[in-house]
Amino acid sequence: MRRILITMLAALPLAMAAQTFDFDLTNPQPVYNETDGYGYDVVAAPDKKEPEKPFYFSVRVPDGNYRVRVVLGGKKGSETTVRAEGRRLMMDHITTLKAKDTQTVEFVVNKRSPLISGDKRVKIKDREKGYLTWDDRLTLEFNGAKPAVRSIHIERDDQVPTIYLCGNSTVVDQQYEPWASWGQMITRWFGPEVAVSNHAESGLTARTFIGSFRLDKILTTLKAGDYVFVEFGHNDEKEKRPGDGAWYHYQYELKKFVDEVRGKGAQIVFCTPTQRRAFNDDRTTLKNTHGDFPAAMKQVAEREQVPLIDLNMMTKTLFETLGYEGSKRALVHYPKEVYGKELADNTHFNPYGAYEVAKCVVMGMKQLGLPLVQYLRSDWHDFDPSQPDDWQTFKWAESPMTENVKPDGN
Repeated sequence: MRRILITMLAALPLAMAAQTFDFDLTNPQPVYNETDGYGYDVVAAPDKKEPEKPFYFSVRVPDGNYRVRVVLGGKKGSETTVRAEGRRLMMDHITTLKAKDTQTVEFVVNKRSPLISGDKRVKIKDREKGYLTWDDRLTLEFNGAKPAVRSIHIERDDQVPTIYLCGNSTVVDQQYEPWASWGQMITRWFGPEVAVSNHAESGLTARTFIGSFRLDKILTTLKAGDYVFVEFGHNDEKEKRPGDGAWYHYQYELKKFVDEVRGKGAQIVFCTPTQRRAFNDDRTTLKNTHGDFPAAMKQVAEREQVPLIDLNMMTKTLFETLGYEGSKRALVHYPKEVYGKELADNTHFNPYGAYEVAKCVVMGMKQLGLPLVQYLRSDWHDFDPSQPDDWQTFKWAESPMTENVKPDGN
């Protein structure tokens, strides 16, 4: 028997009447449908004959932050990775040895739709229209060598501080394997006292982010105690209209972020753009492919007293430490046999690379002394990009959604 602990009007769909949900996954659950407003989604429901298969569970909810508590295990030798929405990593490799063993994990998921108010909506790209990030559901992905879930508890939480992310393809929640970004990995390191709301999208500049009403969307819920992290540069470099460039238009757009965020009483943080894998002829040092853009961001940060994480320098150290060949392991470099065509992308991270860059961002937070770091999970260990994790021992439970088309931008 399904158990949904909510107070609701019998005539209303579940998600319209509820702010708190409990699902017992040891009992049968429906495939997601609009009548129930919850159920197994995206791929086939879990099958006892194939315990290693990933599965998804969705609940229709309004925009907002939701505290999620999941009881994992109940199967001998289970191993579960939990992700949310567009492959945001929440917890990974949670194991139980005995059939009776369970582990409970808790985190906060931000759910959003394009609606801002009235007829005003975020101008999402065609490629985004199928993203789990922008739909009317909160979706959880359960993956791993042998995923096992006993129960899911979801309740709205409007009080937690939210980290809003603004940026391009190096920040966005990449929906498809093997692409990944630091914005969807940083969620792994924060406990249930913090939400992360990632509004980045591939190919965007500071100008087009604002022009597509993404900042307006953030401002509708931004409050004192929240943070807005801003990383642009990769695509801004290619804008060639009169007045474009690092020292005028780019700085002008960055100043808009500063003023709008501070106008809401929130804290803004700049991140200089991540490096491209572009080595000099010596194959040991990286070229500067970003021109004056990192320096221009630093100048605005200094003038406006904005905390800044120098991801440009941290990823330079990371790539040069990994080396000319080893750095390919952090980016989307795969032979044809893996994803149907050869992929050799020197800008976009794979899961390992995104995981390492997310650690750079967290270390940047610690170096700045941001109060957010008090909410880091107990298993966080300080990170040095000159001593990266070994890519050969990095474990990633690949999602069933894959794509061999390069994201917008470069």
